[in-house]
Amino acid sequence: MSEPITLNVGGKLYTTSLSTLTSFPDSMLGAMFSGKIPTKKDSQGNCFIDRDGKIFRYILNFLRTSHLDLPEDFQEMGLLRREVDFYQIQPLIDALQEKEVELSKAEKNAMLNITLDQKTQTVHFTVREAPQIYSLSSSNMQVFSAHIFSTSCLFLKLLGSKLYYCFNGNLSSISSYLQDPNHLTLDWVASVEGLPEEEYTRQNLKRLWVVPDNKQINSFRVFVEEVVKIAMSDGFCIDSSHPHTLDFMNNKIIRLIRYK
Repeated sequence: MSEPITLNVGGKLYTTSLSTLTSFPDSMLGAMFSGKIPTKKDSQGNCFIDRDGKIFRYILNFLRTSHLDLPEDFQEMGLLRREVDFYQIQPLIDALQEKEVELSKAEKNAMLNITLDQKTQTVHFTVREAPQIYSLSSSNMQVFSAHIFSTSCLFLKLLGSKLYYCFNGNLSSISSYLQDPNHLTLDWVASVEGLPEEEYTRQNLKRLWVVPDNKQINSFRVFVEEVVKIAMSDGFCIDSSHPHTLDFMNNKIIRLIRYK
């Protein structure tokens, strides 16, 4: 056993060992306490982490036991997910996703409603043809918007763990954009042939991906297929009354239901 270390996490003190904190070397804590990332100290000399102190107990317990143990009446899943995303402990991320699926399946009847919108937008950009030589170009881009409402807030969190924005060369979960537990709005663009990668960042254009399939969503048809696949794995089925089954993929308002 290594010497005890006292942490100040958002004002709450925890005492643990160095071996516990570095049990997952690729995590944020692993990097902090192996010297890869400098740590801060509070006035008492304790290592200071400016994150939620109350939620940290569940993260620390996972480091100790490799089990995610939550009370039956736990009501802060959104906060826990944000903290788990920060610490980047991959087995804990996986355990939390499994827990959310389990809780989602335990919910009763639910409804899922998706409203879709699409427009064409012209983007202008410069193309470097040679050193010191640039030309102005333009192209039409498909811009998508999806407004998602579900009576199951756990399903939206599940959806947030599968869909990721691609921006500035990085993938980020859409769960961070879930401000309302029952509503989620997604805005993204299709890839444009010839548009330099840096232009997506400069013009604040986000693309949408499905993980772990690592598949880009470039059309509403692909988006609907992927969301329906996720929803049906969570017990939803297509509402036969709206829209008609034959017109499902061409409709801009889609409804799924779940009976339990």
